[in-house]
Amino acid sequence: MSQSLQIGALVLLALLAANLPFINHRLLVIGPLRQPKALAWRLLELVLFYFLVGSIGLALEHSAGQIAPQGWEFYAVTGAMFLTLAFPGFVYRYLVHRRD
Repeated sequence: MSQSLQIGALVLLALLAANLPFINHRLLVIGPLRQPKALAWRLLELVLFYFLVGSIGLALEHSAGQIAPQGWEFYAVTGAMFLTLAFPGFVYRYLVHRRD
């Protein structure tokens, strides 16, 4: 798998993982809930998925060669990008008014 294909797949995985807490009603995608999920649970899932996608990206970088050192700026930018990718799911869950 080429490096550009790996990057594209990682971005698509990040897009899916960022929107999954807002689209899915289950806790961490697998556990059932008796009540609707609160925003706090969704944000916790978002943080967990951020670290999961980050660890997959780290594994891909490790397989490609030497891992580049990252400072706090890297994590600030990737966190902001992950929140930006989560925006469609947030809009779908909380801002789109459905007529019932």
